[in-house]
Amino acid sequence: MNKFVFGAALAALATAIPAAAPAQRTAAAVIVVIDTQRVFSDCNACKAAQTQLQTQLQQIQQRAEQLNQPLQTEAQSLQAAAQALNGKEPDAALQQRATAFQQKQSAAAQEIAQREQAFTRNRAYVAQQINARLDPIINQVMSTHGATVALDTQATLARSASLDVTNEVLAALNQQLPSVNTTAPAQTQQQQPQQQQQPQGR
Repeated sequence: MNKFVFGAALAALATAIPAAAPAQRTAAAVIVVIDTQRVFSDCNACKAAQTQLQTQLQQIQQRAEQLNQPLQTEAQSLQAAAQALNGKEPDAALQQRATAFQQKQSAAAQEIAQREQAFTRNRAYVAQQINARLDPIINQVMSTHGATVALDTQATLARSASLDVTNEVLAALNQQLPSVNTTAPAQTQQQQPQQQQQPQGR
């Protein structure tokens, strides 16, 4: 009796569940390809920014050489003075020179590090400005061609020339982004408020 009731319940449940709807076909993808490497190297704003960034980098290198030359001279002088001691303890004047040299060396390294950090921020800021304008341009070009997928040419093994929309993207970017700022906004140090200690319950 129990088996009959259980079997009947399964049959009723099967008739109550609607048949699964057939899976809908996914629309065929319409693909365009973009040579982003060419876009970043050939766009007008990109070329100008690259020139300015190269100048910034050269200035850092020149400053590093300017700071390093007197330090090298002082280091050679200190080394010669130390060798002349023949194992004797250095006097107070030589110790002061050594201390002053270390301070200058540390200050020079810190200055160059700060300049390099600023250069890194500037380079990232340039890329940020270009990408902010490039992304909507790519979406617009995709919409014009009725495309659902955009691929970088570097990610393709073979492609038809008719799929390449690099020229359109490049032209739009030159029109909408004639230049970029190569100096990143100054970073503001946010002071974190001190957390007030909550009194513990007794």
